[in-house]
Amino acid sequence: MMTIAKLKTLKDRTCVRKCAQIFHEQALLAKHEEPVDFSYLKGICSLFDETQFTKVLVQAQLLHLEKLKDKLVSEEPASLAFVLEDLHQYLLSVLGSEPSDWDFTDEKGELDCSKRIILPHILILDRLRSPFNVGSLFRSADSFGIEEIWLVEGTADVHHPRCEKSARGCTGSVPYRNLTEEEVVQELKKRSLPVFALELGGCELSHFSFPSEGAAIIGSEEMGVSPALLSLCDHSLGRVSIPLGGTKGSLNVSVASGIMLYFWYVQ
Repeated sequence: MMTIAKLKTLKDRTCVRKCAQIFHEQALLAKHEEPVDFSYLKGICSLFDETQFTKVLVQAQLLHLEKLKDKLVSEEPASLAFVLEDLHQYLLSVLGSEPSDWDFTDEKGELDCSKRIILPHILILDRLRSPFNVGSLFRSADSFGIEEIWLVEGTADVHHPRCEKSARGCTGSVPYRNLTEEEVVQELKKRSLPVFALELGGCELSHFSFPSEGAAIIGSEEMGVSPALLSLCDHSLGRVSIPLGGTKGSLNVSVASGIMLYFWYVQ
Protein backbone atom coordinates (compact mmCIF):
# COMPACT_ATOMS: atom_id res chain seq x y z
CA MET A 1 0.00 0.00 0.00
CA MET A 2 1.12 3.56 -0.67
CA THR A 3 2.59 5.22 2.40
CA ILE A 4 0.98 8.28 4.00
CA ALA A 5 4.15 10.26 3.26
CA LYS A 6 3.89 9.34 -0.44
CA LEU A 7 0.20 10.26 -0.53
CA LYS A 8 1.08 13.73 0.78
CA THR A 9 3.30 14.30 -2.26
CA LEU A 10 0.51 13.63 -4.79
CA LYS A 11 -1.38 16.37 -6.57
CA ASP A 12 -4.72 17.40 -5.06
CA ARG A 13 -7.28 15.41 -7.08
CA THR A 14 -4.85 12.50 -7.52
CA CYS A 15 -4.43 12.24 -3.76
CA VAL A 16 -8.19 12.28 -3.15
CA ARG A 17 -8.75 9.69 -5.87
CA LYS A 18 -6.03 7.43 -4.47
CA CYS A 19 -7.49 7.66 -0.96
CA ALA A 20 -10.88 6.71 -2.36
CA GLN A 21 -9.30 3.67 -3.98
CA ILE A 22 -7.65 2.68 -0.69
CA PHE A 23 -10.99 2.87 1.13
CA HIS A 24 -12.48 0.61 -1.54
CA GLU A 25 -9.65 -1.91 -1.21
CA GLN A 26 -10.10 -2.00 2.56
CA ALA A 27 -13.88 -2.33 2.13
CA LEU A 28 -13.35 -5.46 0.05
CA LEU A 29 -11.10 -6.89 2.76
CA ALA A 30 -13.73 -6.17 5.41
CA LYS A 31 -16.46 -7.67 3.23
CA HIS A 32 -14.54 -10.94 3.03
CA GLU A 33 -13.76 -10.82 6.76
CA GLU A 34 -10.05 -10.32 6.20
CA PRO A 35 -7.92 -8.12 8.52
CA VAL A 36 -8.22 -4.36 7.98
CA ASP A 37 -5.29 -2.08 8.85
CA PHE A 38 -6.93 0.46 11.18
CA SER A 39 -3.69 2.32 11.89
CA TYR A 40 -3.23 2.85 8.16
CA LEU A 41 -6.85 3.97 7.77
CA LYS A 42 -6.36 6.44 10.63
CA GLY A 43 -3.40 7.85 8.72
CA ILE A 44 -5.54 8.18 5.59
CA CYS A 45 -8.20 10.03 7.56
CA SER A 46 -5.55 12.42 8.89
CA LEU A 47 -5.09 13.64 5.31
CA PHE A 48 -8.57 15.19 5.41
CA ASP A 49 -6.95 18.23 7.05
CA GLU A 50 -4.18 18.47 4.46
CA THR A 51 -4.21 20.95 1.56
CA GLN A 52 -4.93 18.21 -1.01
CA PHE A 53 -8.38 17.76 0.50
CA THR A 54 -9.08 21.36 1.52
CA LYS A 55 -8.38 22.51 -2.04
CA VAL A 56 -10.71 19.94 -3.61
CA LEU A 57 -13.57 19.83 -1.09
CA VAL A 58 -15.66 22.79 0.06
CA GLN A 59 -16.39 23.26 3.75
CA ALA A 60 -19.72 21.40 3.72
CA GLN A 61 -18.10 18.43 2.00
CA LEU A 62 -15.25 18.39 4.51
CA LEU A 63 -17.78 18.38 7.36
CA HIS A 64 -19.63 15.44 5.81
CA LEU A 65 -16.32 13.63 5.38
CA GLU A 66 -15.60 14.14 9.09
CA LYS A 67 -18.97 12.55 9.95
CA LEU A 68 -18.08 9.53 7.81
CA LYS A 69 -14.70 9.33 9.54
CA ASP A 70 -16.42 9.32 12.95
CA LYS A 71 -18.64 6.45 11.78
CA LEU A 72 -15.55 4.54 10.71
CA VAL A 73 -14.29 4.59 14.31
CA SER A 74 -17.62 3.83 15.98
CA GLU A 75 -19.22 1.27 13.67
CA GLU A 76 -19.48 -2.41 14.51
CA PRO A 77 -17.22 -4.76 12.50
CA ALA A 78 -20.22 -6.10 10.57
CA SER A 79 -20.87 -2.63 9.15
CA LEU A 80 -17.24 -1.69 8.52
CA ALA A 81 -17.28 -2.62 4.84
CA PHE A 82 -20.28 -0.36 4.23
CA VAL A 83 -18.71 2.63 6.00
CA LEU A 84 -15.48 2.22 4.04
CA GLU A 85 -17.42 1.94 0.79
CA ASP A 86 -19.42 5.05 1.75
CA LEU A 87 -16.12 6.92 2.08
CA HIS A 88 -14.97 5.56 -1.29
CA GLN A 89 -18.16 6.56 -3.06
CA TYR A 90 -18.35 9.99 -1.45
CA LEU A 91 -14.83 10.95 -2.44
CA LEU A 92 -15.45 9.83 -6.02
CA SER A 93 -18.73 11.76 -6.10
CA VAL A 94 -16.83 14.89 -5.05
CA LEU A 95 -14.48 14.29 -7.98
CA GLY A 96 -17.45 13.68 -10.27
CA SER A 97 -16.38 10.16 -11.21
CA GLU A 98 -18.30 7.75 -8.99
CA PRO A 99 -18.92 4.31 -10.55
CA SER A 100 -22.35 2.71 -10.65
CA ASP A 101 -23.11 -0.29 -8.44
CA TRP A 102 -23.54 -2.47 -11.49
CA ASP A 103 -20.19 -1.61 -13.14
CA PHE A 104 -17.72 -4.44 -13.74
CA THR A 105 -14.70 -3.59 -11.60
CA ASP A 106 -11.42 -5.34 -10.89
CA GLU A 107 -9.86 -6.01 -7.50
CA LYS A 108 -8.63 -2.39 -7.38
CA GLY A 109 -12.09 -0.98 -7.94
CA GLU A 110 -11.27 0.20 -11.48
CA LEU A 111 -13.46 -0.57 -14.49
CA ASP A 112 -12.51 -4.05 -15.68
CA CYS A 113 -11.55 -3.60 -19.33
CA SER A 114 -11.26 -7.37 -19.79
CA LYS A 115 -15.08 -7.45 -19.81
CA ARG A 116 -15.23 -5.32 -22.95
CA ILE A 117 -16.06 -6.81 -26.35
CA ILE A 118 -13.88 -4.84 -28.77
CA LEU A 119 -14.64 -4.65 -32.49
CA PRO A 120 -12.54 -3.06 -35.28
CA HIS A 121 -14.72 0.05 -35.08
CA ILE A 122 -13.30 3.58 -34.79
CA LEU A 123 -15.41 6.52 -33.68
CA ILE A 124 -14.38 9.99 -34.85
CA LEU A 125 -15.76 13.00 -32.96
CA ASP A 126 -15.62 16.03 -35.22
CA ARG A 127 -15.53 19.19 -33.10
CA LEU A 128 -18.13 18.20 -30.51
CA ARG A 129 -18.13 21.19 -28.17
CA SER A 130 -20.13 19.86 -25.21
CA PRO A 131 -18.06 17.96 -22.63
CA PHE A 132 -21.27 16.27 -21.44
CA ASN A 133 -21.87 14.86 -24.93
CA VAL A 134 -18.26 13.76 -25.33
CA GLY A 135 -18.36 11.95 -21.98
CA SER A 136 -21.67 10.31 -22.83
CA LEU A 137 -20.22 9.08 -26.12
CA PHE A 138 -17.28 7.51 -24.32
CA ARG A 139 -19.76 5.58 -22.18
CA SER A 140 -21.68 4.38 -25.25
CA ALA A 141 -18.42 3.52 -27.00
CA ASP A 142 -17.39 1.39 -24.02
CA SER A 143 -20.66 -0.55 -24.23
CA PHE A 144 -20.81 -1.04 -27.99
CA GLY A 145 -17.38 -2.34 -28.93
CA ILE A 146 -15.55 0.78 -30.11
CA GLU A 147 -11.85 0.05 -30.44
CA GLU A 148 -10.67 3.66 -30.33
CA ILE A 149 -12.04 7.21 -30.35
CA TRP A 150 -10.38 9.96 -32.39
CA LEU A 151 -11.07 13.48 -31.18
CA VAL A 152 -10.69 16.09 -33.89
CA GLU A 153 -9.03 19.29 -32.70
CA GLY A 154 -11.75 21.57 -31.33
CA THR A 155 -13.62 18.76 -29.57
CA ALA A 156 -14.22 19.25 -25.83
CA ASP A 157 -11.37 18.19 -23.54
CA VAL A 158 -11.65 14.62 -22.28
CA HIS A 159 -10.33 15.78 -18.90
CA HIS A 160 -13.02 18.42 -18.43
CA PRO A 161 -14.90 17.64 -15.17
CA ARG A 162 -18.25 17.52 -17.00
CA CYS A 163 -16.85 15.05 -19.51
CA GLU A 164 -15.41 12.85 -16.79
CA LYS A 165 -18.70 12.96 -14.90
CA SER A 166 -20.84 11.80 -17.84
CA ALA A 167 -18.20 9.28 -19.02
CA ARG A 168 -18.37 7.52 -15.62
CA GLY A 169 -14.81 6.24 -15.93
CA CYS A 170 -14.99 5.24 -19.59
CA THR A 171 -12.33 7.73 -20.68
CA GLY A 172 -10.03 5.18 -19.05
CA SER A 173 -11.56 2.09 -20.67
CA VAL A 174 -11.77 3.30 -24.29
CA PRO A 175 -8.46 4.35 -25.91
CA TYR A 176 -8.52 7.74 -27.59
CA ARG A 177 -6.32 10.05 -29.64
CA ASN A 178 -6.35 13.82 -30.09
CA LEU A 179 -5.76 14.64 -33.76
CA THR A 180 -5.99 17.59 -36.12
CA GLU A 181 -8.39 17.32 -39.04
CA GLU A 182 -5.42 16.92 -41.38
CA GLU A 183 -4.03 14.06 -39.29
CA VAL A 184 -7.42 12.29 -39.32
CA VAL A 185 -7.61 12.60 -43.12
CA GLN A 186 -4.08 11.23 -43.52
CA GLU A 187 -4.70 8.34 -41.11
CA LEU A 188 -7.95 7.29 -42.81
CA LYS A 189 -6.35 7.39 -46.25
CA LYS A 190 -3.37 5.38 -45.02
CA ARG A 191 -5.57 2.67 -43.48
CA SER A 192 -8.03 2.51 -46.39
CA LEU A 193 -10.88 1.87 -43.98
CA PRO A 194 -14.56 2.10 -44.92
CA VAL A 195 -15.81 5.44 -43.59
CA PHE A 196 -19.36 6.68 -43.02
CA ALA A 197 -20.99 9.60 -41.23
CA LEU A 198 -24.04 9.96 -39.02
CA GLU A 199 -25.75 12.83 -40.83
CA LEU A 200 -29.14 14.06 -41.97
CA GLY A 201 -30.28 13.05 -45.44
CA GLY A 202 -28.60 9.66 -45.43
CA CYS A 203 -29.71 6.04 -45.66
CA GLU A 204 -32.26 5.09 -43.02
CA LEU A 205 -30.64 3.34 -40.07
CA SER A 206 -32.61 0.09 -40.36
CA HIS A 207 -31.59 -0.30 -44.03
CA PHE A 208 -27.96 0.73 -43.66
CA SER A 209 -25.28 -1.93 -44.30
CA PHE A 210 -22.71 -1.31 -41.60
CA PRO A 211 -19.13 -2.40 -42.41
CA SER A 212 -17.62 -5.14 -40.25
CA GLU A 213 -14.67 -2.80 -39.71
CA GLY A 214 -14.35 0.89 -40.36
CA ALA A 215 -14.76 4.40 -38.99
CA ALA A 216 -17.88 6.38 -38.13
CA ILE A 217 -17.76 10.17 -38.03
CA ILE A 218 -19.97 12.17 -35.67
CA GLY A 219 -20.29 15.92 -36.20
CA SER A 220 -21.61 18.62 -33.91
CA GLU A 221 -25.35 19.28 -33.76
CA GLU A 222 -24.91 22.79 -35.12
CA MET A 223 -22.30 22.32 -37.86
CA GLY A 224 -22.40 18.62 -38.70
CA VAL A 225 -19.40 16.82 -40.20
CA SER A 226 -16.79 19.01 -41.87
CA PRO A 227 -16.55 18.93 -45.70
CA ALA A 228 -13.00 17.54 -45.53
CA LEU A 229 -14.08 14.53 -43.49
CA LEU A 230 -17.41 14.07 -45.24
CA SER A 231 -15.57 13.78 -48.56
CA LEU A 232 -13.82 10.66 -47.23
CA CYS A 233 -17.04 8.75 -46.66
CA ASP A 234 -17.18 5.65 -48.81
CA HIS A 235 -19.47 6.10 -51.82
CA SER A 236 -21.13 2.74 -51.09
CA LEU A 237 -21.72 3.78 -47.47
CA GLY A 238 -21.93 7.56 -47.32
CA ARG A 239 -24.33 8.74 -44.64
CA VAL A 240 -26.62 7.00 -42.20
CA SER A 241 -29.62 8.79 -40.68
CA ILE A 242 -32.17 8.10 -37.96
CA PRO A 243 -35.82 8.62 -38.97
CA LEU A 244 -37.76 10.75 -36.48
CA GLY A 245 -41.43 11.05 -35.71
CA GLY A 246 -41.56 14.06 -33.43
CA THR A 247 -41.56 17.85 -33.59
CA LYS A 248 -37.77 18.19 -33.43
CA GLY A 249 -35.61 18.01 -36.52
CA SER A 250 -32.81 16.14 -34.81
CA LEU A 251 -31.78 14.25 -31.68
CA ASN A 252 -29.14 15.18 -29.16
CA VAL A 253 -25.84 14.08 -30.70
CA SER A 254 -24.96 11.66 -27.89
CA VAL A 255 -28.42 10.06 -28.02
CA ALA A 256 -28.34 9.71 -31.81
CA SER A 257 -24.81 8.32 -31.71
CA GLY A 258 -25.75 5.79 -29.04
CA ILE A 259 -28.58 4.48 -31.22
CA MET A 260 -26.28 4.24 -34.23
CA LEU A 261 -23.52 2.54 -32.26
CA TYR A 262 -25.95 -0.10 -31.01
CA PHE A 263 -27.06 -0.93 -34.56
CA TRP A 264 -23.43 -1.13 -35.71
CA TYR A 265 -22.58 -3.35 -32.72
CA VAL A 266 -25.38 -5.89 -33.25
CA GLN A 267 -24.84 -6.07 -37.02
